[in-house]
Order: sequence, then structure tokens, then C-alpha cells
Amino acid sequence: MPLHALLRSLPHDHRLGTGVYVALSLVSAFAGTLATVLLVALVQPRQPLPLPLPHVLGESTDAMASAFALVTGIFAMSRWYAARWGARLLGRYGMGLRRQVQARLVDASLPALANATSAEIANVLTYNTEGLVQGLSAAQQLFVTGATAAASVAAACWVSPVLVLAMPPLAVFGLLCSRGFGREQSEVSRAYVADMTNLFRHSEDFPRRLRHVRSYGREAAEKASYADVASRLCRGYARQLELIASGRLVLELAAAVGIALVFALAHRWHGIDGSSLVAVCLLLGRLVPYIVTTRQSFQQLRSAAPALELWRRYMELDTVTRTTPRSRATTDPAGALRIQRVRVVPPAGGLEVHDLDLVPGELTFVSGDSGIGKSCLMDVLAGMVVPETFVAWAGSERLDFEAYRQRVSKGSYVGQSVRPWQRTVRECLLWAAPSASDAALREALADVGLDSRLATTGLDTPLDDASSRFSGGESQRLLLAQVILRQPVLAVLDEATSALDAASEIAVLAAMKRRLPRTAMVVVSHRGAVAALAGQCLVIAADRGRAMSPTRATVRASA
Repeated sequence: MPLHALLRSLPHDHRLGTGVYVALSLVSAFAGTLATVLLVALVQPRQPLPLPLPHVLGESTDAMASAFALVTGIFAMSRWYAARWGARLLGRYGMGLRRQVQARLVDASLPALANATSAEIANVLTYNTEGLVQGLSAAQQLFVTGATAAASVAAACWVSPVLVLAMPPLAVFGLLCSRGFGREQSEVSRAYVADMTNLFRHSEDFPRRLRHVRSYGREAAEKASYADVASRLCRGYARQLELIASGRLVLELAAAVGIALVFALAHRWHGIDGSSLVAVCLLLGRLVPYIVTTRQSFQQLRSAAPALELWRRYMELDTVTRTTPRSRATTDPAGALRIQRVRVVPPAGGLEVHDLDLVPGELTFVSGDSGIGKSCLMDVLAGMVVPETFVAWAGSERLDFEAYRQRVSKGSYVGQSVRPWQRTVRECLLWAAPSASDAALREALADVGLDSRLATTGLDTPLDDASSRFSGGESQRLLLAQVILRQPVLAVLDEATSALDAASEIAVLAAMKRRLPRTAMVVVSHRGAVAALAGQCLVIAADRGRAMSPTRATVRASA
């Protein structure tokens, strides 16, 4: 049972709120118990119960009725307020879980995310969190049930200990029987979490994948594959409800036997008056509705276990170490950098590059076969992944990788498949340069060739509307406009112009080179024509060949 681990996932600032919820629940439990006792005293005023409160009030029916109304009001209000407070705690808990895991993902190192799928990440941020919230809700319900049961049984024991003798053995029997379904419940819950991730995998990037599916005529296979996942989810959900019903049946049968034993004891045991029998039956009877919710709460708590494991796995991702930038009075932060040697692993066997210069205002063209390690090298050059070996210089100053990372910290990295996630063109551009004016935004759009596209709709053109949705090439142009507005020290474009035609690619890169005189640009492309803009070319080949720079010394790369 993940109760302890679930409570540990509560933020420290939520502990006080949880204490308030506990206090309100206890007040509600005791007020409900007292209201039940007062009700018996009202029904049979001539046989007062052996409790001090009726003696304090005297034998006046009006006083008893007033006390009953007051206590019942306290019970109703405390239960209502506890429910509201608990709902707020659950909302804040879910919000905190999502914020924590999303912040961890943003800070995670790229190698730590190497085996993570977008479907699983989407599940962690959405449905999986709902499973944890339901688990905490179940824990809250179990506490309310426990407090109510403790108060009711204590009062029943006070009224007539003999009549309660049958309850503890039956309660233990019911709990032992209900736990018999626990192992299967855990297995069903784990399969349910895995199938939900598969459902996200079938749903991600659907419009693009639909074109692929239709072009191969595989609509029927796609429907069958999705139906298989959906049917497993259906069976898993149905089995969870069946297990809840089975456990509930055991508890309800145990409760029926217990109530029958109470009446049998009352009939055979001398000295038990009718008032005590009514009081005990009412006190124990108010626990019957909790039998259903108790079993369901235990099942939800077990179902939260795999969701908690998945959430904790992402919370334990390695993060990027960030240090305070060091003072550099002797070197120009915008000056040229020479990477004397860098070795990157992966790819298998490693990739090694020598004498690579990153010069402001200059473009470095990188090409090579797919899968040879270009993207891994770009991650290192952007300062996002620590290489196996790194030796660099800034003038006469030797740089370790951390020093290099600090120098290129004002960077821009645009990959091949990234699409803008903001709502409008303006929001997308201001995300990169929050203080940019509208004139600067329009100038950057003109540099990448989007001015005519937006001549009518303007900067507030929505990016997710069917009438104005951007194509792949237009999305890449928009992201390149972000780079211009950013004015980075280093711009890494990893096939960021792949959706453009050859002429547009050259035109946009030439405009960017002109607009970024203090930026070292590294461009990965499969089109050799980009070399015409480059001051340096790096061709990565598997045969340990050499790549010649058209204007400077040799750049050597071996894979």
C-alpha cells in the first residue's frame, strides 16, 4: 500500500492544510456520533443513556431537541467545510505534482531523457497525475472513515460493551478477505498505466501520422491496433470495478452477520435495555455506507502505486548542473572560440573533431550521413551535453567544458521537427525576445520571408487555427525569426531548414548571417549548396576522412 509514499509526495507547505483537514474530520466524526446518541435520547426519553450530556440537559425534550439540532448543524457544517478543504488540497496537490515533474523535465539533462518517449511524458503530465490525485482522495476518505468508525465504535462500547463484542472479529475477517484481491489489483493497475501510455502513443502527432497511414492504405490496421489498446483498457477498468464489487460483497456480508449477532446477543443477554440496543444499532449502522467507499478507497490507493512509481522515476532524472558565470576581464565574451579537440559518445565508437573554429559572423556548414553523430555533436556545441573529451581556447585562455558552456549560454538551438507551441505569431516571437518592439518583430519576419504571408493577418495570426495553420517550412521560418531576435552568441541549426526548398534555404541563411554579425552559426544540412555561405565546412565520414575548409585550415573529423 503506497500510503506512506503518497503522503511523502505532499509538499511541506501542504502539511499544515492537511492538519486542518484532519481536525475538521475529527470534529465531524465526534459531532455525528453525539447527534446519534441525542437522537436515541429523544426517541426514548424515559430511558436515558449512561452518558453525562443528557443529565446535564435534564429531561426536557425541548432542550434535547435543541441540543440535537445544534450538534447536527455542527456535524453538517464541519463535514461540508472538510469536503471543501479537502477538494482544495487535492487541487493544489495535482497542480504541484504537474509543476514539479514539468520543472524536472525542463531541467533534465538530455542523456537522461534519451529513453523517454513523448507519449510517456504526456501521460506523466496528464492522466498519471490524475491517478495520484485519486489516490490522495482515497487516503482522505479512508481517514474520514477511520475517524468516524473510531468515534462510533467508542460510543457504542460506552453504551453497551457486550453488544459490540461481535464486531472486532468480523472486522478483521472482512479486512483479511478484502486484502485477498490486493495482488491482482496491483497487477491490473500496472497494466492499466502501461496501456494508457500506449494510448497516448497512438494519439500523438495524429494529423501527420494520418497522412502516412492513408498513403499506405493501412487504415484498417490502425483502427485494429487502437481497438486492441482500447479493449485492454476496457478490460482492465472493468476488472478493477469487479474487484471493488467483490471486496464490497465480503464487507457487506460481514456487516450483515455482525448486525444479526448484535440482535442475537441483545435477545439472550439479560440486562440490555431497548435504548442501548437502539443506540448501538444506530451507531454501528451509520458505518454501513462507508463499507462501499472503504473498499473502493483501498483499491484506488493500490491503483496509485504504479502511477507514483512512474512519477517518481521522472522526478529522479539527472539534471543539468548550472553554475554562476565567472568573471572574464581578459577575454572578449563575443570573441572567436577554437575547439582544439572534442570527442562525443554516442554514436557507437565515438565521434572526434579537431580544430573547429566558432567565429562571430561566420557560418560553419556540417554535413554527413544520417546516424553518424551530427546531432550528438550539436548537443555538445550548444553546451547541453558533456562530451567525453573537450579542449578549447578563447584567444590564449584555455577553456574547460563548463567555461565553454558559460560563454555560449546565450544561444539558440533549432531542431528539425520542432513546431511552435505558442498560440500566435506575436506570442511566439516575444517568447524569444520579450522586450522586442512590433517593428523589430516585423523586420525579423521579413528577413525569413514571412512578411507577405502575414501581410493580411498580422502579428496576431493564430498558429493553431485551420484557416491560418503554418506549413512545416513556414514554422521553420518562424523559429529562425526567433533566432534573429535573440541575437545569440552561438546559433545551432540542426536541419532547421530541411522543410525549405534549396533556394529559400540559401536566401534565409544569407539573411540570418547578415543580421547576426556577432553570432557564430553552425548549420547542419544535407544540401551541399550551403557550403557557399560557409567560412568553414565539416564533413563527417565513417572512413576517417578529412574535411577541407574552403577558406581556412583543415578541419578533421573521424567517426
